[in-house]
Amino acid sequence: MSLSISSDRPHVENTEATEQVGSAMRLPAWLPRSVFLGGIALTAALFVWGGWERRWIADDGLIVLRTVRNLLAGNGPVFNAGERVEANTSTIWTYLVYAFSWITQARLEYVVLGIALVLSGGAIVLGMLGTGALWRGLGRGAAGSSAGRSAGSAPATLLLPAGALAYIAVPPARDYATSGLESCLVIFWIALLWLLLVRWTQRPPTTASVLILAFVAGLGPLVRPELVILAGLALLMIFLAPGTWKLRASIVAVAGAVPVGYQIWRMGYYGLPYPNTAVAKDAGGAKWGQGFTYLWNLVGPYWLWLPLLVLVVAILVTRPWSGAGAAADTTGGSAVARWQSRLRTPGAVVAVILVTGLLLMIYSLRVGGDFMHGRVLLPVLFCFMLPIAVLPIRIPAREDWGKTRSTALFAVGAGAWLITVIWAISVTNSSGMPNGTVVGKSGIVDERNFYALNTGHPHPILAEDYLDYPRMRPMVEAIANTPDGGLLLPAAAFTYWDVVPPPEPIPEGGAGHTVYFLNLGMTSMNVGLDVKVIDQMGLAYPLAAHTKRLDDGRIGHDKALYPDWVVADTGMVDIHPWLPWYMDEDWVADAKVALTCPETQEVLASSRGELTRQLFIRNFKRAFDYAKYRFDRVPAYELQRCNLVPPPPVEPR
Repeated sequence: MSLSISSDRPHVENTEATEQVGSAMRLPAWLPRSVFLGGIALTAALFVWGGWERRWIADDGLIVLRTVRNLLAGNGPVFNAGERVEANTSTIWTYLVYAFSWITQARLEYVVLGIALVLSGGAIVLGMLGTGALWRGLGRGAAGSSAGRSAGSAPATLLLPAGALAYIAVPPARDYATSGLESCLVIFWIALLWLLLVRWTQRPPTTASVLILAFVAGLGPLVRPELVILAGLALLMIFLAPGTWKLRASIVAVAGAVPVGYQIWRMGYYGLPYPNTAVAKDAGGAKWGQGFTYLWNLVGPYWLWLPLLVLVVAILVTRPWSGAGAAADTTGGSAVARWQSRLRTPGAVVAVILVTGLLLMIYSLRVGGDFMHGRVLLPVLFCFMLPIAVLPIRIPAREDWGKTRSTALFAVGAGAWLITVIWAISVTNSSGMPNGTVVGKSGIVDERNFYALNTGHPHPILAEDYLDYPRMRPMVEAIANTPDGGLLLPAAAFTYWDVVPPPEPIPEGGAGHTVYFLNLGMTSMNVGLDVKVIDQMGLAYPLAAHTKRLDDGRIGHDKALYPDWVVADTGMVDIHPWLPWYMDEDWVADAKVALTCPETQEVLASSRGELTRQLFIRNFKRAFDYAKYRFDRVPAYELQRCNLVPPPPVEPR
């Protein structure tokens, strides 16, 4: 059973003419194309509308905007000025937002919202165009095999929205159509690569078209690091396909120019081989049990297996590729040549996208998924839905109705499409997590509803909306009330912050403020760039990022640096009564000594030291070692690990 097509262009044109003549007795010649394009427009419009109805920007989405603010201010791609930390997982998303913000000079939150809706709708359009091209190409061979039939017997095929409808029906898909995160860019890139790969199998490839395909594929790791899976498979396929060695060398050069160039710069500038978020979350760790919990958290409530199963069965039963010819002559030549020619076929492209979905799912299961309901599995779902984004339904010729197998096949296809539509309507407004605003045992929450509830805004978009989140207004007030500066620590009560003051003498203009809090986005976007914002998990704080992972911690939040380290690191007053009552002076003293550990000092210098040529080279050489470095979050244990002499106990006062 071959999923390949004919590259005989004159034969295709005659086939299309036959279809049009035959269909004219039953359906207007323009109807199949109009149904297809109308289905694309309707599905994309529904997705954009659904995304708008559930519009919001997550706290994590606001983290990106802090980096963009620093870029616009000339501080570089950093979260805090003076400390080189890549706090955003998607490089392209960061610079895309920066570019449009610089061009439009519009408010950052609105720039993000506009880009997200355009990319989300565009992903549906490109994905359905690619799948439509796939089925039309496969169907030409089948129609060509019946060209000898009378014109009145030629069937017509309608391409109806199916898998695409199933994707947009899932509530998390519409939640992350906006959100300020890179989810919209991820599915847009996957859809674009899918369309280009399908086109690559259907036309004699030109050098320009192959290099454009290679360039787009090469961007995958910069969209999200794990998309190197799809990028690598796609590049391997086009590299090994029939072609000259000169073209293959060009593919490598064009695909690698941007990601390799950025990787060299990243390792020298940040001192890490991947974003700091991967260090903070220990993306190489394994939490399989939590991963399966996360998978069922998405699949179970929406019965996601149902549309996938129904549509796949319909495709296998109706076999819309039957009779399709080969994309290249595989009957002659060596075994290697025949194998290479099969790489440039629709079957190979479908296999690549499905294998990618499977590998992405396995990766997500291994790392334990995420704390946001459905978010990191959306690319997996999108990959699985792409080959069935539209469903080909062949309309039997007039004389075949009720008499032949073609009528039964039409009934199977139409029934599968109807079941999918009914399922999509039923889950559109369902709640996969009825108690999703509560952080339960699984650690997974309905992130959008969580922030809508806790801010009191149905659509929290602007940074000011998050001032109504607990602790945010008191944070702003605490900064205003302490002009000398200090370290802000969240108190047990939500109405105030503990402020550890800086030591005297206070420099003119104050010593500056540092906010230490888990929610980096809402804090950093409601203060000036002169206020340093860091977190105990380490997304924007290298010291916390390099601590060891807590085995029983909440997924995505399983690092927690004690505030004693922050007092020691920032140089604030380290004795009572200026220290909060719950902090131990001995722990702070131990942390001060522990910070002198040579390995720790070197890792911190990679992001804090002046970026000289020598430091850039050292960072580049040792980036992988820095990424693996971990220390104990208990200061006394860290002293033992680093063979440091503990300081004398602090005398009671």
